[in-house]
Amino acid sequence: MLNLSVLIEDAARETPDRDALVFGDMRLSYSFVNTVANQVANLLVSWGIRPGDKVALSSPNLPYFPMVYFGILKAGAVVVPLNVLLKPREVAYHLEDSDAKALFCFEGTPELPIGESGHAGFQQADGCEHFVVLPANPAASESPIEGTELFWAALNGLPGTFEPVVTEPTDTAVVLYTSGTTGQPKGAELSHANMLMNAMVADGLFAKTLHDTFMVTLPLFHIFGQTCVMNAGIYRRATLALVPRFEPKAAVALLVKEKINMFAGVPTMWWALLMDDTSEDDVKEITANLRVAVSGGAALPLEIIKGVKKKFGVDVLEGYGLSETSPVASFNRPDRPTKPGSIGLPIWGVEMKLIDDEWNTVEGEGPGEIAIRGHNVMKGYYKRPEATAEAIKDGWFRTGDLARRDDEGYYFIVDRSKDMIIRGGYNVYPREIEEVLMTHEAVSLAAVVGVPHDSHGEEIKAYVIRKPGAEVTEEELVSWGKQQFANYKYPRIVEFRDELPMTASGKILKRELR
Repeated sequence: MLNLSVLIEDAARETPDRDALVFGDMRLSYSFVNTVANQVANLLVSWGIRPGDKVALSSPNLPYFPMVYFGILKAGAVVVPLNVLLKPREVAYHLEDSDAKALFCFEGTPELPIGESGHAGFQQADGCEHFVVLPANPAASESPIEGTELFWAALNGLPGTFEPVVTEPTDTAVVLYTSGTTGQPKGAELSHANMLMNAMVADGLFAKTLHDTFMVTLPLFHIFGQTCVMNAGIYRRATLALVPRFEPKAAVALLVKEKINMFAGVPTMWWALLMDDTSEDDVKEITANLRVAVSGGAALPLEIIKGVKKKFGVDVLEGYGLSETSPVASFNRPDRPTKPGSIGLPIWGVEMKLIDDEWNTVEGEGPGEIAIRGHNVMKGYYKRPEATAEAIKDGWFRTGDLARRDDEGYYFIVDRSKDMIIRGGYNVYPREIEEVLMTHEAVSLAAVVGVPHDSHGEEIKAYVIRKPGAEVTEEELVSWGKQQFANYKYPRIVEFRDELPMTASGKILKRELR
């Protein structure tokens, strides 16, 4: 038996009174979080949710996320985390594709109406029967969305004890949606063993004190924040200081107030902290406490690494991974020399190699495509055996990322064989954007690429050929796209062309567009 919920169970047994979560003035103990998770599990059972059923969760970094996450796992069900920026069409797709039976969805704010989008998507989806609102005000007595039930009302009167359902190490714990370069997003099935092993190994990469405090700015619906911060932090019995939306000044204030020891972020977060005019007193306080600084999601420019070291006196350690690898595959380990610009060495229990297009091993420096084998590799893509067979062979997962390797075994990313765009740490897949753009009545053909951007790393640009006689401006198409996609996905830049560069076989030469 192995159930990922052992993380919260064990922490609640050993450190029941320790602060598990800090959010504003709210401080919640491990015992309390575990009790609420038990109530969630009882709620799911009362609905008829069975082991293996899928339950979706859409919430920013608020106390609800770990409570519901571990409650789903305790019931033997599978967590389907949803990005809080998804629009109704996208929510409906994820719910239907995952076969979700229920959705726990944050109420949202006027600026980010998660609840309205989630409920609209829920109503469009087949098979999803239960919708629960996670209220912005925990003391609220009525749901802001007509015909729905509030979280605390749903839990009222349910027992705070629950014996976790027996699950096997290979049973699916999480279905995390990721896209390829073709088609719609795919659900990577991550097992209890995948997730637990990766959290434990990630924890071992970070220096420890008797009681650590992590700052949680990475979205918990993303695998990086979920494994490396939430799960690894709970495994350590750390206190997690939750940040729903990253803002540099608020982050600095929290780093000082909670004496943060560990901070993992994407490059844009580190860039923002460097740009912030932090006071000397705050810099000294941060430097005195911050011992572990981690960056992932995209390559971190060397100048930012140097700047963080100069300002806060800490080395930013880079790693590498994907949703399909739970995520950590390699890391600049603290017990070995750090090489700026490198994604480090494979973590314990994981192998990496370079391959060519035919899966043949590339010896020496390379370059070649990174392939990964180990306890972190997903079971496969949910309901997509062909896509799984294309991605995994003899236990090796091919990543689509090209790298070289030095004589000490350190890997360095040199390019992406996939066309994926990384905007502000979020993965954006051009094919999905192109297919939807081409549903616009004025668009004949579209090609989407990433172009350099100072703060986001990459910005999304669409090259568009209009239909004959059609008239649409850049502003109109950008505004239309904003209604179709999550905020991090829609193209901000549109350039109209009469033709696009193509190969003899008709394939668009995106390299030339870039």
